[in-house]
Amino acid sequence: MRFYRIKLFAFILIVGTLAISFSSCKQDKKVIKQTEVFFKKEGELTLYKITSDSTLIEFDIEFADTEYDRQTGLMYRNSMKDNQGMLFVFEDERERSFYMKNTKIALDLIYINDKKKIVSFQKNAKPFNETSLPSNAPAKYVLEINAGLTDTWNLNIGDSLSFN
Repeated sequence: MRFYRIKLFAFILIVGTLAISFSSCKQDKKVIKQTEVFFKKEGELTLYKITSDSTLIEFDIEFADTEYDRQTGLMYRNSMKDNQGMLFVFEDERERSFYMKNTKIALDLIYINDKKKIVSFQKNAKPFNETSLPSNAPAKYVLEINAGLTDTWNLNIGDSLSFN
């Protein structure tokens, strides 16, 4: 009988310890603070209208030219100025598809071919939306700018750009 009391006591002790451990884990929820990512100028981009060679707009760009940069893009950013954008540079020209996972700001996506001519747009992409945003044409570059700027600047398919 004494043996069973010791086993019962040990069982209760183990169950009690586990219950305390699990409840303390729930109470110790860690808050992960998101580090804000800021724009870093890496180049300049100029847009030209198809109807003339006159400069349409010049602005600063950040390059997404590595696998990590292309996957991260503008995720986790709180804002971007209207004179800033991110240029995704790919090694080949083919149809592309983007989405807005973890992207806090609305964007216009401009798809550009290897001759640096605009081939298509995805306008006003909604923050955090994971719906596919296809290029619908082969593209080597993708330019992300604040939503609404493609209309403000009256950009059209066939307009061109240069960057350095």
